[in-house]
Amino acid sequence: MIVTQNEVEALHLEQNLVKRHRPPFNVRLRDDKSFPYIAVTVEDEYPRVMFTRERHRRGVWYFGPYANAKKVRETLDVLNRVFPYRPCEGPKPGRHSGIPCLDYHIDRCLAPCVGYVSKDDYRTIIDQVIEFLSGETEPIQRELERKMREAAAEERFEDAARYRNRLRSVQHLAERQAADRRSVGTVDVIGLAVEGDRAVVQVFPLRDGKMVDRYSFHLENVGGQDTTTILESFCLEYYGGSPSVPPQIIVPRDAGDMSALEEFLSERRGARVEVRVAERGEKRRLQELASENAAHALASDTAVAEQKRLRRIEALEELREALNLESLPIRIECFDISTAMGSENVGAVVVFQDALPKKAHYRKFGVRGQEGMDDFAAMAEVMRRRFARLSDGTGEDHDESFAATPNLVVVDGGKGQLSAALAAMQAFDLPRVAVVALAKREEEVFVPGRSDPIRLSRHSPSLQLLQRIRDEAHRFAIGFHRQRRETRSFGSIFDELQGVGPARRRAILQHFGSAERFLAATQEELEGVPGVPAKTARAIYAQLHKAGRA
Repeated sequence: MIVTQNEVEALHLEQNLVKRHRPPFNVRLRDDKSFPYIAVTVEDEYPRVMFTRERHRRGVWYFGPYANAKKVRETLDVLNRVFPYRPCEGPKPGRHSGIPCLDYHIDRCLAPCVGYVSKDDYRTIIDQVIEFLSGETEPIQRELERKMREAAAEERFEDAARYRNRLRSVQHLAERQAADRRSVGTVDVIGLAVEGDRAVVQVFPLRDGKMVDRYSFHLENVGGQDTTTILESFCLEYYGGSPSVPPQIIVPRDAGDMSALEEFLSERRGARVEVRVAERGEKRRLQELASENAAHALASDTAVAEQKRLRRIEALEELREALNLESLPIRIECFDISTAMGSENVGAVVVFQDALPKKAHYRKFGVRGQEGMDDFAAMAEVMRRRFARLSDGTGEDHDESFAATPNLVVVDGGKGQLSAALAAMQAFDLPRVAVVALAKREEEVFVPGRSDPIRLSRHSPSLQLLQRIRDEAHRFAIGFHRQRRETRSFGSIFDELQGVGPARRRAILQHFGSAERFLAATQEELEGVPGVPAKTARAIYAQLHKAGRA
């Protein structure tokens, strides 16, 4: 426990500790990628208007954040048709050739690179873009309509059509902005819906009365927490990574005391931030709308989760029917062997509980006393070692995974692997455990006492479940095999060095972390390894150089 002087200091500390340690049972956002923005490089000689995800840089104005990157890119495309700012990259416009690019010829740029537009005229275009992105669309629409009518009156119909198309594009973008609520001002409206261990937060950001977007976040591990705690945890995470904090935040009506959060956000913004409940008017209506959206999102999320659960049950039921099992295969264990030309043979078992991976019960086996490529013997050994510990009791060697009895055992292979597994399991007094083998090439399922395999439909949920389990076992076994090979190759370096025993080997490995860094180390770096005397370090360095390794 860490004692702080006040609640604000405690919130600062909590935010730092959560970001550093990422505790598994703390409220956290599932998606932490940065938001898209529209950036205007106002301090450039000829400013750019571009898509970005970066934080604030000097000399750049940012508009956003937005929730949908596709909408931002569409907005930039329409803006470039209406306001022909330069689309080229870099602080200066143009190419080395010194001639205008294609964008000039299709009216997407006024070619400032060759001086076809003055700095003042180009700056006027950028000012119009900034004005539009700030929400002031009426002056731009009036100006485009005036130019369209003038061109039509002078019978410049091509120009009039061009202004008409630009006017329609601006009107389309303006319509995509939310309804104008100037009296609301700049505010974030937060809605919350909670059900069990899950919650959904909806944020409606309004800037100068315009709702610029809507953000939806799914929270985890909120069971047993009140609304105040959930909102504080969310705001710490959300505004802790946001480039700006609005002057006012509207929270649900059942939120409690938010004074500590107010003070924390005020410190972050550098000005007063008000976190309050809206009792009446447009802000209350918006907050109720945000809460309603959150409830719909949570219900949709619940429906999707239920649909996935029913799909898993369907797969298990179909698997029981296809394999003629006595009970539903609630716990499935899959075994796989991995080897490379008979060296570093390893085995692995993965566990699926209720058709979902139970990774805490995955186990690895190093195959002992076996040389050469003999998958059958390796499979038999792994099966013997696994089921020998089925009834370990609760002593020091108790392993929850080994003590659990599977309903179904799946081995990766064909008839040979199945026979080896059955022979190994017969040596133990086991309850009735179904055993099958899944062959990779034709995805055939071999069962005991039947010569021909069972062929499941490739689109059936039962076969897809077996494939998922088999592929997961294969991935897990290969990862362990690769780890063993790397450890052996690293250890072989020390086998040739005099004066390096197990303790010093561990110290060197812990200090350098990889064989490459160890071999590239200087004499001074070797002398700095804890637990290795300077004389021994110099001897190691001399041996490495004599052997031509460094």
